[in-house]
Amino acid sequence: MYKIINRKKLVATAVADGIGRVLFGLPRLLRKPGRIVPEEVRDILVIRTAYVGDVVMTLPILKPLRELYPRARLAFLTASGAVDVLKENPFVDEVIAYDPFWFYPSPASSWPEFISRMRKRTFDLVIETRADIREILLLAWPLKSTYRVSYDVGGGGYLLTHRVPYPGLRHKVEYHLDLVRYLGYRGRDLEWGIYLSPEERQRVREIMERKGIGRPFIAVHPGGRLALKRWPARRYAAVCGKLAEKYGMSVVVFGAENERPIVEEMIPAMKRRPIRLAGEVSLREMAGILSHASVFLCNDSGPMHIAAAMKTPIVAVFGPSKSVETGPFGVEHRVVEKEFPCRRGCDENSCRYGRYNACMDDISADDVFRAADDLIRSKGAHVPA
Repeated sequence: MYKIINRKKLVATAVADGIGRVLFGLPRLLRKPGRIVPEEVRDILVIRTAYVGDVVMTLPILKPLRELYPRARLAFLTASGAVDVLKENPFVDEVIAYDPFWFYPSPASSWPEFISRMRKRTFDLVIETRADIREILLLAWPLKSTYRVSYDVGGGGYLLTHRVPYPGLRHKVEYHLDLVRYLGYRGRDLEWGIYLSPEERQRVREIMERKGIGRPFIAVHPGGRLALKRWPARRYAAVCGKLAEKYGMSVVVFGAENERPIVEEMIPAMKRRPIRLAGEVSLREMAGILSHASVFLCNDSGPMHIAAAMKTPIVAVFGPSKSVETGPFGVEHRVVEKEFPCRRGCDENSCRYGRYNACMDDISADDVFRAADDLIRSKGAHVPA
C-alpha cells in the first residue's frame, strides 16, 4: 500500500518498484528481518531532508534513540536550510548537510561526490524517516550499513533490512515515533525543541528590546512555502487588529526575506502599526522570540512547527493539507479549517475544486478571531511563563 497522493508520482513509484524487485530480487521482500542488537549499534544515521517543518516533526525521535542506544554516535542528515533546527541539540552528535536534487534546486552532479564521501564511513543503523523511494534508493541504500529501517509506503521497501508496519494516517510526530517504537522504545515522555545557547538567548532578548517587543504580544506569520496553503494576508491583519485592540497587545510579524511582499499586504489594513521582523531574524532567533509569544497565528508551515516545538500556543489555518497529519503538535493549540471532501486527496500543489482554493477562502476572519480569542482566554495563554 502506497501513501502517495500525487498520481504521477504514484505511477512513477509503482514502475520503479516493479523494476527494482526484478533487479534486486523478490527474496529481499520475503526474507524475515533479523533482530537489531542494541549493543552492536555504535553509529546511527537519521535521514530527513525535506522540509524544515518535517525535520522539526522528526526531532521527538532523537531522545528515544539516545536512550535505546546510549553508546552510539548519532548523526542527522538534512538539507542545509534545516541545519539550524538541529544545532545545539543535546541528542545529536553530528549534523550532515546535503540538498538532494529531487527536492531542491541543486545540481544532480553533486550527488555522486556526496555519496562517495559518505561511503568512507560505516553506519550500524540508518533510519530513513520520510519513507520515500528517492531517499531510500539514493541516500540510504548506497551507504555502508548493517541495518536500514523505514516504512514501505513510498516505494523502495526491498532495499530495507527492516520494514516498519504502517499504522495508517496519523500525526507525523507519531508516525516518526512509531519508527523508534518498532526498535523497542517504550517510553512516554516527549522531549523536543530547538535548543538555544545562552548567547543566542541573550541575542533574542537584545532583539526584543531593540524592536520594542514587550510581553504579552501576538505573533503572526502570513506566509508559507505553498501558495494554496496561505490564507489571505489582509484577513490576518483584520484578526490581529481586533485582538490587539481587545487585549492591548502588540503584533509581531514574521516572514522570510522572500515573504516581505506578503507581510507588506498586512500593513495598510492595520490600525496599529505592527513590529515587522520579516527577513530580519534567523530561524533560531525567530524560535527564541516565538517562545515568548502569547499566541502565534499562522498557516501550515515550517514556523508553525517551530512554534509548536517551542511550546507556543498556536492558531493554525488549514486548507488543502490535513491537520490530523501535520497540525501543530501539542495541547494548547487551535486549528481553523473547513471540511471539503477533496482535501483528503489533495496534493497541495494544484486545486481541482470548482471554486479555486475554496477550502481557504471560506475561512473568515471571524472564524480565526474566535479561535484566537478562545485560546488567549484559556489558562496560561495570555501571560506566558
